Amino acid sequence: MNPLLPEHAQQNLILASESPRRIELLKMLGFEFRVEPARINEADETIARDPFMLPQELARMKAEDVGSRFPDALVVGADTVVILDGRALTKPRDDHEAAEFLKALSGAVHTVVTGLAIKKAASAVLFSGKEETRVRFRELTKEEIDSYVASGEGRDKAGSYAVQGLGACLVRSIEGCHYNVVGMPIALLFELMNRAAGTGG
Repeated sequence: MNPLLPEHAQQNLILASESPRRIELLKMLGFEFRVEPARINEADETIARDPFMLPQELARMKAEDVGSRFPDALVVGADTVVILDGRALTKPRDDHEAAEFLKALSGAVHTVVTGLAIKKAASAVLFSGKEETRVRFRELTKEEIDSYVASGEGRDKAGSYAVQGLGACLVRSIEGCHYNVVGMPIALLFELMNRAAGTGG
């Protein structure tokens, strides 16, 4: 259990994500939880297409989907996108697209947005929010881009990089929450869990 949150706020906790980064962060924070991936169609055309609203909407869908299957659980849904010039860079389809993403990010400032949603056990109440962090890449050479893509680290990552791994070598500066860039804004998570804990029922 995490000593900074009431015990009842952490009981029967489920993470609606198989992301190794999110799993690692929750373990680091002392949470006891299980993983149940959501069964949603992220390509559904009815989902909000505003890139700044998309991650929060997807997080809500994930929390509600898993919450409907495990009504006695406290479910945490999360989704992260990288936004450059109004365009959402999601997980690359292949290495060619990964290289194109990194070429576009080179020398530029982009925004990482993570949406969080918490579905409280036995309640219709959903607590949600989003965190935004500005990240500046240094100028990358073609050789650096090719080498990073070949490492495979960015293949399942929004924007095609992982700031907690080799991708740290690509980043010049971060303005805002570092953990948001990893995929789980910890301060926002605690704020939402505290709100859920204080609603009773």
